[in-house]
Formats: sequence, C-alpha cells, structure tokens
Amino acid sequence: MLAPSAANEVVSGVLRDVAKREALVSFQDIKARSRAMAPTRDARAALLRNGCSVIAEIKLNSPVYGPTGVERRDIADVARAIEEGGAHLIACQTERLRFDGSLNDMAEARDAVELPMVCRDVIVDPYQIHEARCYGADAVPLQVGILEQARLCALLDRAESLGMVVMAEVRTPEEADRALAAGASVVAVNSWTFDTNDLQRGAFAEIVPGLPSEVIKISLGGVRGVRDLIDAASCGADAVLAAEAIMSGEDIFAATRKLAAAGQHPSCPSRR
Repeated sequence: MLAPSAANEVVSGVLRDVAKREALVSFQDIKARSRAMAPTRDARAALLRNGCSVIAEIKLNSPVYGPTGVERRDIADVARAIEEGGAHLIACQTERLRFDGSLNDMAEARDAVELPMVCRDVIVDPYQIHEARCYGADAVPLQVGILEQARLCALLDRAESLGMVVMAEVRTPEEADRALAAGASVVAVNSWTFDTNDLQRGAFAEIVPGLPSEVIKISLGGVRGVRDLIDAASCGADAVLAAEAIMSGEDIFAATRKLAAAGQHPSCPSRR
C-alpha cells in the first residue's frame, strides 16, 4: 500500500491505531454512520472566496514548535474566536502520535461554529475517511508522497463520494503530477517535509506554475504573518493554512482577523 518512505514508521503507528478503533466499531458500522450524516458544509466555496482565503489550524502540539498553549478544554472557544476573526475554514489537527490530536477535538470545534472543517491527519485507510465524516469533517487531506497511486485514487474517490473536498498534499512537482493524475482538484503544497520536519520555503513557488489554472491551490506551512500570506497569493495561492501564526499568540481572534483582513484586502492578489 505504501510508497517507500522514512515516514513508514508514522504510518504504521496510524494503522495500529485504526485497527484498535475498528475492533470497537466495525468498518461496516462506521461506513453506515458516515453515509447517514447531514450534508457537508461547502469547503470548496470557502476556498474560492475573493482574495486569499485563510484556513486556521487548531492544534495542541507540534513536533517542531512544541505545545501551542491551547488547552483541550478551550477548543470550542478557540474555534469561535477563529470564526469571529474572519477565517474561511478551520483545520483541526487530529493526528495523535505527533500532535496529540483527537477526532473528538474536531467534533467539538465543528459543533461550536458554522465554518467548514478540515480534518488534518495522516489518512491512509478507507476506515479513516468514513470516521472523519462521522466526526464532522467537510474536507480531508491525502498526503501523496506516502500513498501508492491506486490507493490515492481509491481514497480520493471514497472521500468525494461522501461529499467531502480532498486536499491533495504534495511536496514535489512529481507528487503534484500524481495528484493531478488521480483527479485532485484541490492541491495543497506542504512546505514542511514529512520525515524530517524541515521547512522548504520555496516549495509553493516551485510547484504552482505546473498546476492548471482551474485547480484550487493552497499554501501550507511557514505562514508566519501577513507578508507570507501576500507572498503566497502573489504566487497563485487561493488559500493559506496558518497554524503557529494564529495559535502561538495570546489573542487568537486578533491574529486571525489580521490575516483574514489582509487576504480580503483589494490589494491582495487574486485569481478573480
């Protein structure tokens, strides 16, 4: 299933966690529950707002920066502050192994707001697709570099059959080509390497010229403030995903508002 990668240790841990959850709730049960959920919120429309949309990521911990200062008990309040600050989507880090995340965190955030919700996790198994929908995901990432092409195509089709938007996460031009071949219409260029957590600041500018104009383009990683958002928009970003720029400060509302206002300012580059 998996392409050769130093990330296999992480993926193996994810699969062990999935097996434990599936022992409690069968695949057939989780699939039936996911298909009975209310319709998804429109993540695609949120990504195509004028200017450069902001996806604010909620996370409690980071393998690079350490704890963010956000407490699990405060997740609903954090989500409301992000929404009031003008973000267009909320991403919630649900990966347990490296980020201390939880699907329950995402469900709590989604219940508190009206914004579409992105489940940020290492998704490699069909069970996780249905599980994410059950916990309120409106969009999910698929990391191209750790999936063989057949599995990438199958997971993308399964997520879209549930009404979710798929963000194909890529780190190289070759991965971007594979995402397009799989039928991805949303490509997120992740500037963080998966295995070593190094920041490659030129990744978005390198990859975007090879993407068709109709593809929705997201800059993911390294957004520290307004300047980074403007730079990404200048290179063709329809949206940026910001985590530390929002989570690391004491005023989440103010940090979100600053980024969102910059992305919607008439001077911000836009495809429209």
